[in-house]
Amino acid sequence: MVAKRWQATALQKFLPETVVDGAASKATLRRGYLRSRGMMTTLIFRVLVLFVILAPITVVAQTTKKAAARSSAPSFAQNAVRTIDGWSMQDVAKAPDGGAVVSTAAFHPQNWYAATVPGTVLTTLVNNGVYPDPLYGENMRAIPESLNKTSYWYRTTFAVPAAYKGRHIWLRFGGVNYSAQIWVNGRQAGEMRGAFIRGDFDISEMVKPGTRATVAVLVAPQPHPGIPHEHTVALGVGQNGGDTAIDGPTFLSTIGWDWLPAVRDRDTGIWLPVTLEATGDVLVKDPFITTDLAASDASADLAITASLKNISAKPVSGTLTGVLHFQNAPAAGGASAAVPDITFHKDFTIAANSAQAMALDGKSTPELHLTNPQLWWPNGYGPQNLYTLTLGFDSGKKSSDTTMQQFGIRKIEYEVPGSDNLTLSVNGVKVMARGGNWGLDEAMKRVTRERLDAQFHMHALASLNIIRNWVGQSTNPDFYDMADKYGILLWDEFFQPNPNDGPDVTDTATYLANVTDKVVRFRNHPSIAIWCARNEGYPPKQLDDTLHALMDKLDPTRLYQSNSSAGRGVASHGPYYWRSPRFFYPVHEAFKTETGSVSVPTLESIQGMMPQKDWETINDDWAQHDMAAGAQRGDEFPTSLAVRYGHIRNLADFARKGQLATYEAFRAMYEGRNPGMFQNTTGVITWMSHPAQPSFVWQLYHYDLEPNAALYGAKKASETVHVQLNEANFGIEVVNNKPEPLSGLSVKVVVYNLDGTISEGEEHATHETFAVASVPASSTVKAGQITTSTRVSPVYFVKLELTDAAGKLLSQNFYWQHVAQDQFEGLMDMPPVKLDAEASAQVVGENTVITMTLHDNTKNVALMTHLQLHQKQSGKRVLPVFYSDNYISLVGGESVTVTIETATKDLQGDAPLVEIDGFNVDVAPVDGAVSVAPNVNAQPMHWPATNIVPDPK
Repeated sequence: MVAKRWQATALQKFLPETVVDGAASKATLRRGYLRSRGMMTTLIFRVLVLFVILAPITVVAQTTKKAAARSSAPSFAQNAVRTIDGWSMQDVAKAPDGGAVVSTAAFHPQNWYAATVPGTVLTTLVNNGVYPDPLYGENMRAIPESLNKTSYWYRTTFAVPAAYKGRHIWLRFGGVNYSAQIWVNGRQAGEMRGAFIRGDFDISEMVKPGTRATVAVLVAPQPHPGIPHEHTVALGVGQNGGDTAIDGPTFLSTIGWDWLPAVRDRDTGIWLPVTLEATGDVLVKDPFITTDLAASDASADLAITASLKNISAKPVSGTLTGVLHFQNAPAAGGASAAVPDITFHKDFTIAANSAQAMALDGKSTPELHLTNPQLWWPNGYGPQNLYTLTLGFDSGKKSSDTTMQQFGIRKIEYEVPGSDNLTLSVNGVKVMARGGNWGLDEAMKRVTRERLDAQFHMHALASLNIIRNWVGQSTNPDFYDMADKYGILLWDEFFQPNPNDGPDVTDTATYLANVTDKVVRFRNHPSIAIWCARNEGYPPKQLDDTLHALMDKLDPTRLYQSNSSAGRGVASHGPYYWRSPRFFYPVHEAFKTETGSVSVPTLESIQGMMPQKDWETINDDWAQHDMAAGAQRGDEFPTSLAVRYGHIRNLADFARKGQLATYEAFRAMYEGRNPGMFQNTTGVITWMSHPAQPSFVWQLYHYDLEPNAALYGAKKASETVHVQLNEANFGIEVVNNKPEPLSGLSVKVVVYNLDGTISEGEEHATHETFAVASVPASSTVKAGQITTSTRVSPVYFVKLELTDAAGKLLSQNFYWQHVAQDQFEGLMDMPPVKLDAEASAQVVGENTVITMTLHDNTKNVALMTHLQLHQKQSGKRVLPVFYSDNYISLVGGESVTVTIETATKDLQGDAPLVEIDGFNVDVAPVDGAVSVAPNVNAQPMHWPATNIVPDPK
């Protein structure tokens, strides 16, 4: 008997759900192959469209059972899921035998590599010492393009549990780039095509429980890898994209973009885990949970749909059991302490070889009417309450299949009365979208759940609430889990770049199959707010129409946006280069999906991404890491920095002054949108918040996970309650992101001279307090206008403090200004400030939390104080670390307390040491349980003068 193939080809995804085997299976595979070669006629395309809309979607069942290990849901009849590991890999040219041979126990691999799965071909080769890490220095240039011109065998053996006897045994692939043939014990189990589709293969007839089996996977790269883009000083970062876009659902950015040089294997490989499990005859497929929240938020009605598929030749009767479980840990005395599990049961009989739709709601199943639901909120607006739904089908006393889905109860809307602009509202509260673009999670798909957790944690720490998954390049199940956990809304895209960056996809069947599986796989996540088809352009008309109809069927609850740069006031197209803060204030588009600035890493991060020979020369190594001509204007930035902040002595000085420029630009990027919040602007998404490789531009934190000044500039601007200086007109503004009004506020404004003295002017115009009677919900009001004395120093500072009626500090802000604008060379005349510090640490769960207080006991300003956690004995930086604040400016006599949190394991048994640097900052050393020391490495005078940036004429 030929094995059943539930998604062997892209075409099969759109046929009615029938068991495909024998000659019919071969014919289907042949048709899918021809279509993948671009031979689909218009007539066939129209038939495909009809099937997409009307036929049952044959996407594989969402398999999230691995989440059971992370959930506290009650015990349920689960199918044990086993991860298949122990893989080896070889170029097919060095292993020419076919799958019928390679997938047998008799085949003995010679000189194969221990394979990294999940991972890519290049990851495996790097881990085996064939190539050095491609992202360090210019190593990528020495790796051959031939890696994307050949196929690769992956092979392993695994034990088939004896307990699987009498069950259907499934081999499941989470993701393979780009296509794969799967062989088990000498027989072909099926095929996959497209990086973002899953592969589920019933191998029951190929293996024997209680014995070992062999699986071999022939992985082929995308058919159109294109011409790679190199980054050099002479040529800049080159054009974006190319022929890779023809293939649609793949990591098309790996051809090279202005934020990533070409990755030689184009991320070919088994990039998500491979698992084994067993089921009975009835499968629970594609659960979809929607919530209808009452206007008062006092109740919610859930609706659950799924397909119960009987893959046997006889009818099966049984019971579907559902369990709703509230995930969040009970808060002491809080409402969540009394959220009981909800269980319901429904009986079904499913005919032989057929699928039966299941639809439950509050009317048919009263248990699905929830009182006092625990709501999911975006970051900054409330808690991220999450539920799990476990659905299991039992026949008799035997469990047939079980699936678990994470979801949240929330209502999302996309417009407000009186405006056509895209305006996100969650649970009736308007959300000013402040976020970042992700181009790719990691250049070589080296993405762990722990790493993603840290990255989303830093977005939440920056007070951001949305991530745009550009061209769908970061489609990893953990990505969505982290968005749910941290309250980060997702603008989630499919697999088409700007039309200028690559041709239209030609293999439409594969593209639609991958889109379908992605939506079905992730649509239960409350974080997903918007589905979008294409970056900065529309899909071809016929395809766009198909997608509209498909999305109406797959997920009618969310907005589908065809174009990331058009419709509903949405626009893109930058600019992407560094500019003075006042240029971020003019608003021409309501919802800005792309705008950015250069974002300089810390000195230690720069030193860690290239060899020392390249530190003091802006050369091709810098260009490889995006400091070159392109949309970021990396060739101009060093000179612009020197014009603004004065002579740049060496790399340490470049990094020091770069933090000033980075902070003021990223703060202004978000503050510039605040004055017109929900009037002429509703969102801004920086290009980019997250780097796929070590980079000099477009990031809140470096590739090594150390945040730079960009994160803390964004954090300051995006506070829930915020006071700011409008750097375009010098108005003092109060921003209220809360759904309720504020009243009885006051803003204290103090202007300081360069030497730290308070500037005195006529009628104390530079030292005054503005009363703010009220600030309506979700709005910005002007509190007053700043004026400066004629006696103020050319470079001066503005400090703002917002307090409530009881005198409680709600927000503060600090700016450096110049009477003639844009000339801050005078900052180099600031007197040095030696801070005093005290710190303590405690272990909280798996983390170490350090509390540090800094005192400026001088009469001078300490500008941009930077804290960096190290291991005391080894001197190594501890990464990742989450600072409650950083790049802090203090006036004379001021103190501040910050917390520093890290995983205790990352200290590696060493004591914590906090090193401190800044623009003009030193610190008195402390030797104790938490030691404090100046960061000598970051001080420009510690290093020889190289005049890395020629002084502007």
